Parts: sequence; structure tokens; C-alpha cells
Amino acid sequence: MNNNDILRRLRYTFNFNDKTMVAIFASAGEDVTREQISQWLKKDSDSDFVALFDTKLAVFLNGFINEKRGKKPGAPPVPEKRLSNNIILTKLKIALNLQAEEIIAMLEEVDFRISKPELSAFSRKTDHKHYRECKDQVLRNLLQAIDKNYHVERTGKIVPPTTSSPKSIAGNTKPSHIKKDYGKKKTNKDAPASPWVEGARPNASNVYVNPNSSSTAKRQKLKLSK
Repeated sequence: MNNNDILRRLRYTFNFNDKTMVAIFASAGEDVTREQISQWLKKDSDSDFVALFDTKLAVFLNGFINEKRGKKPGAPPVPEKRLSNNIILTKLKIALNLQAEEIIAMLEEVDFRISKPELSAFSRKTDHKHYRECKDQVLRNLLQAIDKNYHVERTGKIVPPTTSSPKSIAGNTKPSHIKKDYGKKKTNKDAPASPWVEGARPNASNVYVNPNSSSTAKRQKLKLSK
């Protein structure tokens, strides 16, 4: 996988607009323009395409951590000059506050299986005897699993947070089902709604239907208990 592809996938999954993308870079100490963002997101075959260097992607991922976990006081971390899939996986893990069991369960949802020792080997130092290189296949499936669990629809609506989802308000957008039933494969029918994120589509079952509205009366009748 190349750096541009990773940036595209994260932007798509979390529905980041240009303003948010610029802000994410800025939170990690890097000023970029909307024109640069546009060039990085172009298809590789586009004449305006510009390759995203490792340092820039490292800055974005550091800003992504700030976006999801909150920015720590002090100077931003120094971005890596050379990125590996292992480092990218680790940054995604930190940003989404994922434990090993949760990553394994998410990967199983996209029919990719990996053991806990294999996963932990990706986080070892390169000179450790148990260190293993994270291949593109692993990272690609992880990004697919993240999209499956965190995808934000482009509706243009703001879904207000509920009192039952304080983690969403705090910026921790981890789906509540990830910590439950490790290893149990979810189907689309059983999968719970995505947590609140600005721009996310609300769960249809939770949308209030006005009983006096003629447009909704045809679709649903409100039954009142006596």
C-alpha cells in the first residue's frame, strides 16, 4: 500500500472534509493547504497527483491520534522520516484505542485471521527476536475492518449525542460492540449502529416520527399504548 491510499481510506472512512484534514495536520504541527490535500487524494493516474511522503503521512497520523484521543499538552511529537506498516498499524491502534483482542475480532469480521502472538510481533522493536514485518495484506484488511466498524456516512446532517454515549462526546468513537463477544462474527443484521460522529447517519430505528406528519404517516403508524 502507498501513503496516498492510506490517506484516502481514512478520509473516506471518517468522512473528513478538507477543513478537517487541514486541521488534523495543523494539530500535529504541520501547515498544509487544501490544494495539497486535493493533490494527495487524487488517483495515481491523475496528472495533478502528488505522492505523499512518509513524513507527511506520519504528521497526519499523529494529528489523527489528536483528533480521536485529544491533544496532549506540549510540543507535538517528531514525525518519523521513514514509515513502515508496523508503525502505521501502531498509530492506528493508538488513535482508536484498540486492544489486541479487539483488533483480532475486527479482522475476523472481514474474514482475516491472525493470532495474538503474530499481532504482538508487529509492535516489537526491529532488533527483537520476535519482531515480524507487517505485510500490506494485514494493513489493508485492518483498514477495511476499521471502515466496517467506524464508517461515517455523508448525509450532511449532525446527529446529536445521547446521554447513553458519553464516549462519543469525549471524542472516543470506538463502537461499543468491539469490546463484547470477542471472536464472534457480526452480520449486518446484528451489527449495532455506529457511534455518534458529526455527519453520521442516525439509526433509522431511533429516529422520531411525527404522528401528525402526512409524509411519514404513509410509511409508519405510531402506536400509542393505552
